[in-house]
Amino acid sequence: MTDIEAIYERYFKDVFLYTYALSKDQHIAEDITSETFIKAIDSIDDFRGNSDIRVWLCQIAKNSYFSYLRKHRKTISLESVGDIADSSEPDARLIIAEDSLKLHQRLHQLKEPYKEVFSLRVFGELSFKQIGFLFNKTDNWACVTFHRAKLKIQDEMGRQP
Repeated sequence: MTDIEAIYERYFKDVFLYTYALSKDQHIAEDITSETFIKAIDSIDDFRGNSDIRVWLCQIAKNSYFSYLRKHRKTISLESVGDIADSSEPDARLIIAEDSLKLHQRLHQLKEPYKEVFSLRVFGELSFKQIGFLFNKTDNWACVTFHRAKLKIQDEMGRQP
């Protein structure tokens, strides 16, 4: 058995469960998992070993999933955007858009692992247990790291206009 086969056998289930947690759709998770291993095979020589290979694979999977979402974004209807899009108050929409931009600016300024943990929790909707698993840490570590990230973002948003 080659190294690639061993990696596939050992981590397939982890990557699939991670992509399933992100997408909540079995077919999408299967496609993203397959794409993840194809990309991993293509770039295995670039893997420096700075992190656990499972974390590296899940990072590839996350990026593949976000690419999938961007590619399929235009199929979302305006009705699915919700009450904000239907609001007759343009000021309310503007305030929400500005707050969203501020949040993303503050998030972008965070250092790792705060940025990654916050993104996985909020945007990836992963549990603390899943996040801890990705980082080879406990779910308590993930919870504490998330709350520290959240406090940092709130503190920055409160201080800056």
